[in-house]
Amino acid sequence: MKHSYEQYLAEVLIDEATLQARISELGTRITRDYAGCDDLLLLCILKGGVMFLCDLSRHIHVPHMIDFMAASSYGTGARQTSGSVRIDMDLRMDVKGKHVLVVEDIIDSGFTLAFVIQTLRNREPASLKLCALLNKQSRREVDFEVDYIGFEIENKFVFGYGLDLDERFRNLPFVGVARTDALNDE
Repeated sequence: MKHSYEQYLAEVLIDEATLQARISELGTRITRDYAGCDDLLLLCILKGGVMFLCDLSRHIHVPHMIDFMAASSYGTGARQTSGSVRIDMDLRMDVKGKHVLVVEDIIDSGFTLAFVIQTLRNREPASLKLCALLNKQSRREVDFEVDYIGFEIENKFVFGYGLDLDERFRNLPFVGVARTDALNDE
């Protein structure tokens, strides 16, 4: 892998100012929807959701807890999924009776998230909602409701702002579209 993200970037899809403005709007909506709630748990799906979680959490003005879960789907290649999902790291808190808001970076096929949601439902939270920064509805293979969506995007390979390109460039303050020719050269 080359050292600079510019070599992989086809375009900036969502710039930093647009991201932060939308995250503020989501935080305002979530604050309104959970007004009076004292047992809200933001459950971040690792690794990609961390940047989004941190910024979103600062815009939610009701008391809330934070926990983490890592799940992955795997298949025949790095960018393909078979629909088989495993929990790589479970959350530490008991969600029974809590209002759980799952915070996810991107929803693609939906296999991983559907598995996580079912796993959490079995643990009897008071409520269970989903907040995703990016939604690729055109790629969805599993149907479920997304309560809060930052941006609807086309079926493009994106990276930055928590999303990785072979585990790199998560730290970028924007979401970029990867050049397909650069990906094929790897």
